[in-house]
Amino acid sequence: MGRFVNPGNDAFQVALNSEIYIDKTGVLEYTNKVMNTLQGYICNSRPRRFGKSITANMLAAYYSRGCDSEEMFSRLEIGKNRDFRKHLNQYDVIHLDIQWCMVPAGGPNHVISYITEKTIEELRAYYPGELSEEIHSLSEALSRINSMTGKKFVIIIDEWDVLIRDEAANHKVQREYISFLRGLFKGIEPTKYIQLAYLTGILPIIKEKTQSALNNFDEFTMLSASNLTPYIGFTEEEVRKLAEEYHLDFYEVKKWYDGYFLDDYQVYNPRAVVSVMLKGKFRSYWSETASYEAIVPLINMNYDGLKSAVIEMLSGASVKVNTASFKNDTVHIQSKDDVLTYMIHLGYLGYDQTSRTAFVPNEEIRQELKNAVERRQWNEMVQFQQESEKLLYATLDMDGEAAAAQIEKLHNEYVSVVQYNNENSLSSVLALGYLSAMQYYFKPIRELPTGRGFADFVFIPKPEYKAFYPAIVAELKWNKNARTALQQIKDRRYPDSILDYTGEILLVGINYDRDSKEHQCMIEKYEK
Repeated sequence: MGRFVNPGNDAFQVALNSEIYIDKTGVLEYTNKVMNTLQGYICNSRPRRFGKSITANMLAAYYSRGCDSEEMFSRLEIGKNRDFRKHLNQYDVIHLDIQWCMVPAGGPNHVISYITEKTIEELRAYYPGELSEEIHSLSEALSRINSMTGKKFVIIIDEWDVLIRDEAANHKVQREYISFLRGLFKGIEPTKYIQLAYLTGILPIIKEKTQSALNNFDEFTMLSASNLTPYIGFTEEEVRKLAEEYHLDFYEVKKWYDGYFLDDYQVYNPRAVVSVMLKGKFRSYWSETASYEAIVPLINMNYDGLKSAVIEMLSGASVKVNTASFKNDTVHIQSKDDVLTYMIHLGYLGYDQTSRTAFVPNEEIRQELKNAVERRQWNEMVQFQQESEKLLYATLDMDGEAAAAQIEKLHNEYVSVVQYNNENSLSSVLALGYLSAMQYYFKPIRELPTGRGFADFVFIPKPEYKAFYPAIVAELKWNKNARTALQQIKDRRYPDSILDYTGEILLVGINYDRDSKEHQCMIEKYEK
């Protein structure tokens, strides 16, 4: 059992010892299936604290012949699989954590030489006499062992992209690292000595620089995780069970930490969910687990439409994003779309594959983004906040005339900024109009299903404010009238969906006359 070659299972045992462990060993069924095939090259990228290292440790514990893990895995999901023992502890495993290696190597300039030297040293202990002193390349060492013994290797690299992300301007390190990866994984020879290759990090494979080195890898990302989606984070079913076990309101957990839509799953940040279960406090745990500073320079880049897009998303809207142009590195960011795509990979935005839109996934992230924006004191944000507060307080005062005037002002003055020019403009302007409400309310629920239809907007106050701020149910009409909108709320009993809410509820009917460009607003208190 070595540090890099055939490690033990202690690291994964720590995860199993934890009070909360969600069984994700089902991913081993997929890796077992693709072993020794062209699909056995996997790059699985996801944000910080989405369980990357736990998965890497699990793979090492399962495949490494440096330990006996039968008792550990037999009680887990993979233990029910008929091929469970076929692959259990059967392979030579090389497990590298690039981030960890930075310190003992003496800095990024020495990481590759450190990894190569220490791994070859351990391989010589496992295969005495097979590797001459002239061999100084890890890829050559693996090739030589394979040719002499027929052995194949499982290679697991955690934080594979750290040198790409953090050392983007260090061309020497970049060239050396890319050459190292190309030697390990590219060409005919590696197919002879690789049983399975698994890379995990935040970014997908960088385009251009490493494409020729790693274009034989299947990618699973926050844009599309495909077969690995259930293993990227916690699923809704898993979170529902945890909420029941820890006596927390599931829907409150959902408001705070849900929102990553991957294929057919809604995915939650595991670290945030575990934290709220153990601590019982609904708040943002993101700043404790991710690099808050990473997004501040991103959202302040001077690209057309970027700040407006962030403001729109903070207000609850989704914005179109072209994810194809992003080069998967931090050097070649050249547009608003590149910034938004990078933020998706970092976990600060969710992504809808069907509509190709980005959005703020949940209340936790909304708070983090709001803090980042306010820290920079955007003029655009200050203006929106001021106008938004006027609309919010006019609504709370049930002053329909003042609310209509404020909506009209926002529509007329900011329509060019947010580029609304179709029949969705009223809905979009209203979302922006209530931007200041985010301090007191959760992200507005749009198209909330009710017993007899869908309410256009529902604002639910955060628990600490519900004694002072009412819930708001709003219906929007186009070329009709505000009374019709208000009556629809009553006739279709939209408030029924939030009857469990114990505070006051305001009903808001809004109409926009396309020809006159006039807005109407009527507000009533709901009588339960």
